[in-house]
Amino acid sequence: ILSGLTVALALVPEAVAFAIIAGVNPLVGLYAAFTIGLVTSIAGGRPGMISGATGAIAV
Repeated sequence: ILSGLTVALALVPEAVAFAIIAGVNPLVGLYAAFTIGLVTSIAGGRPGMISGATGAIAV
């Protein structure tokens, strides 16, 4: 649980920054990051899988 909280807190500024780069509201970036994490957890990724916002998606 601690590692999940750490990753979630680290993802917040990243998602906001990429949303600003994409020219959308920063709240949209936070919702998108939450949705990516939720879908990945439901789909059942691998233990070492990292999912989150990327610069390629923002541009």
